[in-house]
Amino acid sequence: MTARTEIDAPLQRRTDWIWHLGVVAFLAVWWLVYHQLIPFSEWITALFPIDRHSHTGEAIAFFFYDVPKVMMLLTLIVFAMGVVRSWFSPEKTRALLSGKREGVGNVLSAGLGILTPFCSCSAVPLFIGFVSAGVPLGVTFSFLIAAPMVNEVALVLLFGLVGWQVAVTYLGFGLGIAIVAGFVIGKMRLEGWLQDWVRDIHSGADTPAAIDEERLTMVDRYRLGIEAVREILAKVWMWIILGIGMGALIHGYVPEDMMARIMGADAWWSVPAAVVMGIPMYTNAAGVIPIVEALLGKGAALGTVLAFMMSVIALSLPEMIILKQVLTMRLIAVFVGVVGSGILAVGFLFNLIF
Repeated sequence: MTARTEIDAPLQRRTDWIWHLGVVAFLAVWWLVYHQLIPFSEWITALFPIDRHSHTGEAIAFFFYDVPKVMMLLTLIVFAMGVVRSWFSPEKTRALLSGKREGVGNVLSAGLGILTPFCSCSAVPLFIGFVSAGVPLGVTFSFLIAAPMVNEVALVLLFGLVGWQVAVTYLGFGLGIAIVAGFVIGKMRLEGWLQDWVRDIHSGADTPAAIDEERLTMVDRYRLGIEAVREILAKVWMWIILGIGMGALIHGYVPEDMMARIMGADAWWSVPAAVVMGIPMYTNAAGVIPIVEALLGKGAALGTVLAFMMSVIALSLPEMIILKQVLTMRLIAVFVGVVGSGILAVGFLFNLIF
């Protein structure tokens, strides 16, 4: 027995090193490929016999950039959360972030959202990872709202467009919506409205009781991360492609002149109209800022335009299609209702203040 152990130990160490080097190599390749997605999308688009700057060209380029981007983010984040989850079971995670700490968790996750310049669909993978790891639902929603809506890209562009006072006020209101909406959703205890497969993960039903978290090796944790990627990607990949495909069509064919005409008047109905118009669209903060600038130039009220901006990047229809694989329609309706109410309030308040 001792001789076998002495023989197996070097072999085990070599196997472990192969795994470690493999993970490092994967991360390096991931990083290199991720930073080539824009050239890749431009190359693919150039293969089509269409004008790159036409509506169709914009839609194709958008699709071939966003699909691999979201898939790569989902793979990396779910793998990382699978590894992290091997140290923190759903029960431990909930114990850490529930109860009195839930409000703190909302603030922390909203703050994390500011540091991650994701569009709404790109934020969904981390949302799935949080939910899978047993983080309270309201805390995950705070991140999902803040990540696309309040980030350094939006703040810098707003600062350059309308000044620091508006940018800081937007930061305060955006964080407020993310924190309060997540807290309210958390207090409603709607975990039962998650899709069945997510609810099983969230409750720990899919976690084998025989796994001893303290005795797992790092290679075991890598394997758990890979298994998490395999299971989750198998359930959502088709809906990610469908959602981004719809977003690409909207991105390429949305009539900006018509939006400017509808939102140009400073009337009470302009804010809810702006929110309704923004939801079917899909872009990130950088993509919507030129539209914001055009609308402001045509005389639209600042609050109306910011409400439109918030709805585009926090309540996009493609995001809802992807979230449908994680949340039931009832929970999506609650999410849209709570966040939409906050956006309406911001729009009306901005119109009164500025």
